[in-house]
Amino acid sequence: MRSLTDPWQIGDVTIANRVMLAPLAGIGNWFVRLQAKRFGAGLAVSEMVSSFAIHYGNEKTHKELLRVHPEEGPLAIQLFGHDPEIMRSAAAEVARVGADILDLNMGCPVPKVMKTGAGAAMIKDPDTAVAVAKAAREGSGLPVTVKLRASIKQGGVEGLEVARRLVDEAGVAGITFHPRSAAVRHKGTPDYDLARELVEELPVPVIVSGGMEGAEHIRWVFEHTGCAAVMLARGALGNPWLFAQVLGARDEDPSAEEILREWHWVIDRAEEHLGEERAARYLKKFHPWYIERLGAPKSVQDALQRADTLEQQREVLLLSCAPSAPLEV
Repeated sequence: MRSLTDPWQIGDVTIANRVMLAPLAGIGNWFVRLQAKRFGAGLAVSEMVSSFAIHYGNEKTHKELLRVHPEEGPLAIQLFGHDPEIMRSAAAEVARVGADILDLNMGCPVPKVMKTGAGAAMIKDPDTAVAVAKAAREGSGLPVTVKLRASIKQGGVEGLEVARRLVDEAGVAGITFHPRSAAVRHKGTPDYDLARELVEELPVPVIVSGGMEGAEHIRWVFEHTGCAAVMLARGALGNPWLFAQVLGARDEDPSAEEILREWHWVIDRAEEHLGEERAARYLKKFHPWYIERLGAPKSVQDALQRADTLEQQREVLLLSCAPSAPLEV
């Protein structure tokens, strides 16, 4: 019997279990990845990083997006870009900073990414996709995986042919498959039957991503598709306990005390990562996830959005969200 708790491999990298954190654009920095690992994720993937920014030495990219915590391994760093030689250079730097796996984004549906020829636009240009993947593998010396969508437009399946070519011609070690088109982004129901078709055909591990909500549904996707692993994305935002629930390590939802403790952990790590001033702005996209998890009223969200410093934000949590507090401001 297959189990989500079974170890498996991508190339020569052993992964402890089959539940992963997806690359979350603008979110998946080192402490978000470390959080997922703390709650059981076998592998976490960085937010996507521009190969051009790495190649040309962008300071923020190198200091922040390529920052790796010593306790988060194994780690996959995700790159995007359409130029093979630039990708070769960036891949070498990714290996140098300590990644275990190099992931390539060929599925991002955001227009500003696709307009550059990167992301899901690669599905329309399989020759370039193969060349970029080859360059990433040669430049890094690491196992290379690729994240793909099913197609550009709804109803298409051209992503499957790109996946075949990436395995056969570029030697990629795995495919992460999001069985929706780029056109629908995150709307509609993913075609998990299509994912199962790809799993049955490819000789490398296929990871399934997209549309999974709740531990029971995630386990169903794993069984239905026969995939090597599942990748959790938006369902894990503000809910790292989902990893433990999917793996069967816990059944219950977190208590208010647990949520608050984790919320403070995130605030502390953001300050460590970005400094007090920038962290106070950055965390305003994190707070709503924990407010929803805690069931706090809108007034708490309003107070946190008005709070310009971390001290003020911590005070809102202390006065409004402590288990004994009335959850109002």
